[in-house]
Amino acid sequence: MSSFLSSSNDFFGLDIGTTAVRLVQLSSSGGQNALVKYAYVPVTGKTAMSDSKADQDKLAQIIKQLLGQANVSTRSVSVGIPSSRVFTTVADVDRLPSNELAKAIRFQADSLIPTPLAESKIDWSLLGDSPVDKTKQEILLTSVPNKFVEDRLDMLEGIGLNVIAFEPDNLAMSRSLAAPDDSAQLLVDVGRRSTDLVVILASKPHLTRNIPTGIEAIVRSASQNLNVDEKQGEEFVFKFGMSKEKLEGQVFQAVSGTVDLLTTEIEKSIKFFQTRYTGTKIERIIVTGGASVIPEFPLYLANKYGINVEIGNAWRNVTYNRERQNELSALSNQFGVAVGLAERTI
Repeated sequence: MSSFLSSSNDFFGLDIGTTAVRLVQLSSSGGQNALVKYAYVPVTGKTAMSDSKADQDKLAQIIKQLLGQANVSTRSVSVGIPSSRVFTTVADVDRLPSNELAKAIRFQADSLIPTPLAESKIDWSLLGDSPVDKTKQEILLTSVPNKFVEDRLDMLEGIGLNVIAFEPDNLAMSRSLAAPDDSAQLLVDVGRRSTDLVVILASKPHLTRNIPTGIEAIVRSASQNLNVDEKQGEEFVFKFGMSKEKLEGQVFQAVSGTVDLLTTEIEKSIKFFQTRYTGTKIERIIVTGGASVIPEFPLYLANKYGINVEIGNAWRNVTYNRERQNELSALSNQFGVAVGLAERTI
């Protein structure tokens, strides 16, 4: 998995999302992760995503409030990077000794990433043999602009945190939500402003995409096509969703055009993956975020692609007091990133 700093093993995961800032602290013993702390505090998308000094200062105070609320026992933190800020691709590289490989990858990365190499932090992980050229091996290459990472680092250090790692949200989420087997799985996370798609094969991400269609676009479609305000549009989406029976299918009709934009991109991703990895079928789709709580959306995907669809469980690898089962289950679709960050092996 890609990261941009490393060290330490006593830390918590911090997910700075567009609707909330969330943290999770785990303790590890005998290969088991136990829940120590979790907490969250609401945030606006403008505050979370803005690069302005005023909004960054406001975000710092919100995180400080969250730390006080959670009373975590460490100041070391693994931090998520929004997928919209990250470029990720799979590339084939020559088989080289490890001391030469890093240099070769940096040289190759210059022609692959969208930002100048001098202005980017890059990281990579080996995936295995290339499926298209047996003389090469494939890597997952990740880059993020220096300025974003440095600004976020300054902001977090300014409130007394020790950042030990940055990791793209979608890669962290794949750690917490994917089934621990060798099958090909597609993770679909419909967020407020965009949707993350990750194809995982043999427990490693092999394709990641960020689609600029999310809950906001679906709600906007409902509001406009049903001629209601945004608040009522959102209520309709989360009450009736993709049901063709409820409310005479009016909500389904209102949002189906926008949902189909999303499913078209999902289909492209499936085809791209199966073209590169010939003979490897995606065996399950795991949904989280809005994808798991819009009524009948999981069923809609299952019928469309003929693939088993599961609701993701962010706590699947975490032990906790069973009395908290209902409480944690209700939050599962929001905590995939924070849990995945806390599950890192540093």
